Amino acid sequence: MKFGKEYASQMVHEWQEAYMDYNYLKSLLSEILSFKQKNAPLPEVAATPRGSLKRKLSMYKAFSGLQVRYNSFKGKNNHEDEVIVVNSVQQEGSECRYETTFLVSCEEVGEFELLFFRNLDDEFNKVLNFYQKTVGEVRVEAGELSKQMDALIALRIKVDNISIGMKSAQVMMMDPSTNDDSIYSPASADPVRFSSSGRSHMEAIQEVEMTNDENLEEEAIQEVEMTSEEILEEEATAGTNDTTKMNPTGFRPAPLEVLDYVKINIEPETPISTLKSCIMTSKSHLTFSKEELKKAEEQMKKAFVEFYQKLRLLKSYRSLNMLAFSKIMKKYDKITSRKASKSYLEMIEKSYLGSSDEVYKLIVGVEATFTKHFVNGNRRKGMKYLRPQAKRERHRVTFFMGLFSGCSLALVAAIAVSVRAGNLLEHEGRGQYMENIFPLYSLFGFIVLHMLMYAGNIYYWRLFRVNYPFIFGFKQGTELGYRQVLLLTSGLSVLALAAALYHLDMDIDPKTRSFETVTELTPLALVIVLLLIAFCPLNIIYRSSRFFFIRCVWHCLCAPLYQVTLPDFFLADQFTSQVQAIRSLQFYVCYYAWGNFKTRSNTCQNSHVYSILYIFVAIIPFWSRFLQCLRRLFEEKDSMQGFNSLKYLSTIIALVMRTLYDQKRGTFWKVMAASTSGITTVANTYWDLVIDWGLLQRNSRNPWLRDKLLVPHKIVYFVAIVLDIILRLVWMQLVLDIRELPGLHPKAFIAIVACLEILRRGMWNFFRLENEHLNNVGKYRASKSVPLPFNYDEDKSM
Repeated sequence: MKFGKEYASQMVHEWQEAYMDYNYLKSLLSEILSFKQKNAPLPEVAATPRGSLKRKLSMYKAFSGLQVRYNSFKGKNNHEDEVIVVNSVQQEGSECRYETTFLVSCEEVGEFELLFFRNLDDEFNKVLNFYQKTVGEVRVEAGELSKQMDALIALRIKVDNISIGMKSAQVMMMDPSTNDDSIYSPASADPVRFSSSGRSHMEAIQEVEMTNDENLEEEAIQEVEMTSEEILEEEATAGTNDTTKMNPTGFRPAPLEVLDYVKINIEPETPISTLKSCIMTSKSHLTFSKEELKKAEEQMKKAFVEFYQKLRLLKSYRSLNMLAFSKIMKKYDKITSRKASKSYLEMIEKSYLGSSDEVYKLIVGVEATFTKHFVNGNRRKGMKYLRPQAKRERHRVTFFMGLFSGCSLALVAAIAVSVRAGNLLEHEGRGQYMENIFPLYSLFGFIVLHMLMYAGNIYYWRLFRVNYPFIFGFKQGTELGYRQVLLLTSGLSVLALAAALYHLDMDIDPKTRSFETVTELTPLALVIVLLLIAFCPLNIIYRSSRFFFIRCVWHCLCAPLYQVTLPDFFLADQFTSQVQAIRSLQFYVCYYAWGNFKTRSNTCQNSHVYSILYIFVAIIPFWSRFLQCLRRLFEEKDSMQGFNSLKYLSTIIALVMRTLYDQKRGTFWKVMAASTSGITTVANTYWDLVIDWGLLQRNSRNPWLRDKLLVPHKIVYFVAIVLDIILRLVWMQLVLDIRELPGLHPKAFIAIVACLEILRRGMWNFFRLENEHLNNVGKYRASKSVPLPFNYDEDKSM
C-alpha cells in the first residue's frame, strides 16, 4: 500500500482537517518535477563512429576506485549542501510560526519550490498549533482527574472504615460520622496496622516497595497526579520523618479534608431519580455508602478509559504527521536533487511537536494510576480495560452467512413453487389466509428488510469512513460489522421462511373443521424464540449488542425520564418507520388471545377496544420522539428541538386522522386526513433534506448540496433527494383511496407500502449519520465527555 493511502486510512476521522495535507503537497512536487523535466538541458552524449550508439560523457570518465573517501570533506560538504534555513517568527498577537528561507538565489530555486515551502510551512504550523492546543486541553483534563482521584481515595478510606495504628500502638476505628479530621491527618498518624469493614482497597491505596519499572511509572504519574499527597510530603516535618521510620510500608492515607468541599454527582439517571429530582431538590452531599463508592469508581473508570483513548489518538496524530513530513521532504530531495530534508526535519525534531513528551508521560501515568487504583495492581487486567482489542473477523461468520443466504433463496423458490403448484392464488381459502396468517409472517419480513438496510448502511459507512461506532457510542470491539448483521438477518429469514413454508396449508380438516394446532402456533413460537434469544443472559449471539439494543428500547419507552442520547433518538426514528410491524404485534395478541386460531378466524376488526389500540400503538414511537425533543429543549435550550417536537406532534395528528378516516370514512374525515397528511409530508420532507441531511444549501461549494460530501458522485445526493420526496408521498396513498392494486390483496398492498417506508428509512440513515460525522469533523470531536462523580465547591476549597 502506498503511503498516501496508508496515511489516510490511519487518520483520526474527526481530526482529518488538522492533519498535514499530504496529497496537496505531493501535487506541488509533481508540478516541480514537470517543470524541471520541461526545462532541463539535454545531457551531453558521445557517439560511436557510426553514430548508432549514444552514451553520456560521464561513462567515459576516469575510474576513481571503489573506496570513496568522504571523511576529509564531511564538514565542508554538509555546510555547502544546506539550501534552506527554518526560523521561528513571533508575530504580534499570534503564536510562534515557522518560516523557511532559501540560502540560494530565487532564480535558481524557482517559483514552484517557493510555493511548495510556503505551503509546507503553513501545514506544519497548522499541525503544531492543533497539537499544542489539544495537549493543553488534555493537561487541564489530567488536572481535573487528579482532583477527582483525591476525592475518590478519601472516600475509600472513609467508606472502608480503615483503622490506622498510632504511635501508642493503639488501633482506632474511624467512625464515618466523626467530624474531627485530626485523626485522619498523616502528620498525626503512624500507619502500621489496618482493618477494614467490608471490601478492602488496601492494594489500591497502600504504597509498597516497587521494582525499577514501577518506579519509572511512579515518576511519570507524579507529573499527572499533583494531589495533596505531594504537597503534604513537601511540608513534612522532622517528626513526620521519625514516624516514617516506624512505618515499614510507607503508607500515607489521603487527607480527608477534601470531602468537606466535595459534592457527589454519581446518581445514575433512572425514571425514579428523574421524578424525584423534579419533585424535590436532589441530594448532593456524601452519605459514605458502599453503593456510592462503587458508582463513583465505575464513573472514574469510564473517565480514565475515555481520557486514555484521547491520549492514544493524540500520540498517533503526532507520529503520523511527523512521518508524513519526513516522507514529503524525502520526495522533495529526490525530485530536486537538493538536501533540504535534513534541515527541515531537524527543525521539526526541535519544535514542540517533536520534542514534547507530555503525552507519553500522561499515557504512562494513566496506565500506572488505573492499574494501581482500579485493578489492584494487575497490569494485564488494566490494559484490557484501557486497550480493548478489536474484534477479529472470523471466516465462520462469512461461511454461515453464505449458507443461510443460500438456504433463504432456496426457501423463497420452494414457496413460489408450492404456491404455483397448488394454485393457491385461486384457492377459496386465500382470503382467510391473507387476513389471518399473512399479517403474522409479515412482521418477520419487516424486521429482515430493516436489518438488511442496516447492514448496507454499515457497509457504506465503513466505505466512506463514517465513524459510526463512535457516533453510536459502541464499546470498542463490540460493534457489529455488516457481515455479522447479515448473518443474523439470513438466520432469521431462514427460520421465518421455513415456518411460512410449513404453514402454507389452506385445506381445513373436513372432520374437525379446524387446522392443526401445532401448525397454527408456529408464528407465535417463532416470536417467543426471538424474545428468548434477545433476553438470553448467556454470552452468545452478540450479547453486548443485544443488551445495548434492549437498553435503548427501554429508554425510548420511558422518554422523557432518561437523558436523550443519539442512539436513543436514532432508534426511536427507526421505530417510526415500523408502525406496521408494531400493529402486527398487536394483532398477535388479539389473534392468539381472543381469536380462534384453530379455525383461522378473529373478530379483532370489529372490536372497539382494538380500534382504539390500533391508533394508540401506532403513535407510540412518534410520541416517544416528541417527548425526547421536549427533554432536549429543556436541557439544551435549543429552539430547533422545539420545532422538531412540533413536527412529530403534527405527524401524530396526521396519523390519527388517517386511521380514523380509514375506520369511519366520510367527507369530514377525508378532508382532515388530507390536510394534516399534506402538512406533515411537507414538514417531514423539509426536515429530512435540510436539517437531518444538511442539504439544499444554495451557496455551498456544491450547489444545492453542502460544502463537504463523502460520496464522490454528486448525482447520488440528487437521486436520494428525489427518492425521499417520492417515498414521503406514500403517506397520501390512503387519503387518495389507493388501497389495492389489481391482483393484489389489500393486506399485501399495506405490506408493500410499509416496506417502501423501511427502504426510505434505510436511505435516510446513511445521510443522517454522514451529516453527524461531518459535524464532528468540523468541531474536531473525537472523544466523548464523561460526567465525573465529584463536584468541588470552589469557595470552600479556596
